[in-house]
Amino acid sequence: MVDQQLAKSFESIGEEYDRYRPGFPDAAAEDILRKRVDAVLDLGAGTGKFTELLIERADRVIAVEPSVAMLDVLRAKLPSAESLSGGAESIPLPDQCVDAVTVAQAFHWFDRDAACAEIRRVLVPGGMLGLLWNHSDPDCTWDRACHRVAHPAVSTEADSTTATAADELPGFVFDHRTEITWSERITRKDYLRRWLTVSSFLAADEATRTAMVAELDRILDADPATAGRAEFTLPMVTEVFVYSRAGSVRGDGAT
Repeated sequence: MVDQQLAKSFESIGEEYDRYRPGFPDAAAEDILRKRVDAVLDLGAGTGKFTELLIERADRVIAVEPSVAMLDVLRAKLPSAESLSGGAESIPLPDQCVDAVTVAQAFHWFDRDAACAEIRRVLVPGGMLGLLWNHSDPDCTWDRACHRVAHPAVSTEADSTTATAADELPGFVFDHRTEITWSERITRKDYLRRWLTVSSFLAADEATRTAMVAELDRILDADPATAGRAEFTLPMVTEVFVYSRAGSVRGDGAT
């Protein structure tokens, strides 16, 4: 069940999300789109962090996002992409108009069955769906500890967001899963500001948020890899799940 309060917490941020959230490795886009396509939809596109990797891989790139603040950033950054206000459960596009749909860091916020039906509707027969998430490297103890501050219910071994990507999605055939490891250099200041763009921090009251940030500081001060450092290397893992559209949509004749 999607927590609507957490889901709506992103509606007021745009520039902060774009500045502090990580991007995605080019290999993730390559894994979903092995060849250039006519049209691709980036659904729940946010500020276009993954959309920008699609520009060179499709003749037509469409971004759909419900947050006005995020769309404003995307439109300024990627003027060549078509940007539309909308949600996954009611995509503002006609039937069978795109060759692929990508969802980066957002599928866990969707109503799964309704979103799958809509994604399948706008895909051409045999079209591809790519779901992807960034998450922390399980071997990075300090980043995992910080993740537990934001998401105390999540185990140390896995992120619950990727649990929404299953071998079976309604209307789709699972193709493959890829795990991409990479890293980025980040300042301590930006690392802390990144956490302030996470839903649990955004939805928290001021006292709770202050206590959460203090705990992040404590973790960074205690770990030898980050203690006393103004900048450090942050290892990341991107998980990619790829599916193909199965069957027909309301008698469209595809098999």
